[in-house]
Amino acid sequence: MSEWKPALSASRAKEYERCPLQYRLHVVDRIPEPPTRATTMGTLIHSVLEHLFDVAPAERTPEHADSLATTTWEQMREKDPSLLTLFDSPQDQESWMDQVRKILKNYFSIEDPQWLQPAAREQLIDAVTDEGVRIRGFIDRIDCAPDGALRVVDYKTGKAPSPRFQEEALFQMRFYALLLQLTRRLPKRLQLVYLKAGQILTLDPTPEAIASFRLQLFDLWTRIERDAQRAHFDPRRNPLCNWCGVQSMCPLFGGTTPPIPEERIEWLLQTRVHT
Repeated sequence: MSEWKPALSASRAKEYERCPLQYRLHVVDRIPEPPTRATTMGTLIHSVLEHLFDVAPAERTPEHADSLATTTWEQMREKDPSLLTLFDSPQDQESWMDQVRKILKNYFSIEDPQWLQPAAREQLIDAVTDEGVRIRGFIDRIDCAPDGALRVVDYKTGKAPSPRFQEEALFQMRFYALLLQLTRRLPKRLQLVYLKAGQILTLDPTPEAIASFRLQLFDLWTRIERDAQRAHFDPRRNPLCNWCGVQSMCPLFGGTTPPIPEERIEWLLQTRVHT
């Protein structure tokens, strides 16, 4: 199977803005971020909410979601037994699963899946902007109204951001709006559903706002392109440094950054399509 062509995603774009070196180590060097309880919980809950819609509407109940969580977690452990090292004991693991079940229960207080029929789930979308930047994203759910209007729904298992820190969330929503505008049509509404808090952050995009965002994204890519061409990505201190999985390779924390793989730089530069 041939390797995917490189593309800019919403999460990697924001990662570059926080710390270019972290972006480089993840994207260019392909150094994986070690799993954490939080990321593992997010993967599990997203899988449950994706497959909840596999059954008939009347069967989309909290009990079925609970059953899906149990079987999905068993499958995840079988595929990657190292996930068990995240827990100190069987009791610790069960306490974590109780949190998963509580978050899933919260979902049913936010919306009733028996009345929904998604047009797409975990939809992979690739597009190329007018400036030639290839972008990519996985959208949790796309709903389509009888009149053809699209609604994007993205599930969040972390804390809901305060108004002061909502810009990163809005960045992701605008990114999804651009993806759909380029491949189908501009969605009528985008929703980030914060399952723990039971809150929904919405955005109703306009063509003018998304055109402005597209130019913002191109400016960001030109900065990535510049760093790639000079083969140097600067480290940048930010509030998430203490949670960085590649901190040991950061000179700001006494680490040594490995030599940059030149062939991967050539690969990254293919993100911009030249016609």
